[in-house]
Amino acid sequence: MFATRRALLGGFAALPLVSAFPAMARPLRDQTAAGAVLDAVFAETAPPALAAGIVSREGLAWSGARGIRRAGSETLATTDDRWHLGSNTKAMTAAVFARLVDQGRARWAMPVAEAFPGLTVDTGWASITLDDLMHHRAGLLDAALLDRAWLMAAHADLRPLPEQRAEFAARALGAPPAGPVGQFAYGNGNYIVLGAAIETITGQPWETVMAAELFAPLALATAGFGAPQDPAPWGHRSGVAVDPAGFADNPRALGPAGTAHMSMADYARFIGAMMGGKPGWLSEDARGHLLTPAAGSPPTYAAGWGVGTAPWAGVGGPGPTITHNGSNTMWFATVLAAPERGLGFIALSNDGVAGQRACTTLVRRLAEASAAA
Repeated sequence: MFATRRALLGGFAALPLVSAFPAMARPLRDQTAAGAVLDAVFAETAPPALAAGIVSREGLAWSGARGIRRAGSETLATTDDRWHLGSNTKAMTAAVFARLVDQGRARWAMPVAEAFPGLTVDTGWASITLDDLMHHRAGLLDAALLDRAWLMAAHADLRPLPEQRAEFAARALGAPPAGPVGQFAYGNGNYIVLGAAIETITGQPWETVMAAELFAPLALATAGFGAPQDPAPWGHRSGVAVDPAGFADNPRALGPAGTAHMSMADYARFIGAMMGGKPGWLSEDARGHLLTPAAGSPPTYAAGWGVGTAPWAGVGGPGPTITHNGSNTMWFATVLAAPERGLGFIALSNDGVAGQRACTTLVRRLAEASAAA
């Protein structure tokens, strides 16, 4: 996950290349054409495995997979396999908080001190809200919290996860913000604290709330946390397979920032819902809030989403796009979607290095091909 910030910025950099195509994007009607795009990118970038999906508001409209589940094995990857989503989990954590807002159990403008009544919160956080955390503008910096010593200790920590996250929140909020409040600074710590707040508000572990508020209502049957266990692709670090039974992911306490996994079809169902395909799961006000940068924030980041504009993304003209990349350095995931059009593209790989180039290239080319269709 600690390659995630660089990966996220790379995803933003790809947007102008996609938006340069003036034609209105349509789903590729010829599945052979979509498969040819996948074949070409897989051959060029050579990750162990690469999967692609084209998404409508109803879910997966087309999918394909190439390559093997792990180096040294001949078992082919499939679109039914489970894939690690890395920091693309953040949008899910934000959506779960939005569910709590819809239910009247939380508020966007809830001050962090109100969310943690049992903690001693430094006065420097007095004006900072949970919404600021979601938009990475709270002044919380990873460099001050997620050092190597903490990571190693967290891997070995057997305490209940809410206890671990509450301790992380206490350490983060017990001192003044390390960065400028109100300025965008992407960091995993924001979402660990947000996850701890969800646990305080609900009285349940973040994992339980995710299952109840997101996995169950969207019927994400393959969803889980951490490195997918066999039978599933293994993550790879620079082409070397990493056994999921070992150190194959970041510590579990970092879950709200990036440990979700699921199948391509289930992830597409979530993306479809974020494009408005599941009315009633989130109110339109809540969904709009999640996809809109906060006042004073950079116009390129909302709550777990990079935000852009493309000529092909609207109905009859330009429209908004949402995007994000995720990686725990052993997997890579990329999504680009146009909510107004109800059209999205997903690319997933089981290698953190080759997968980055493969996924970002694949999503761009699928969008280009759809625009030209």
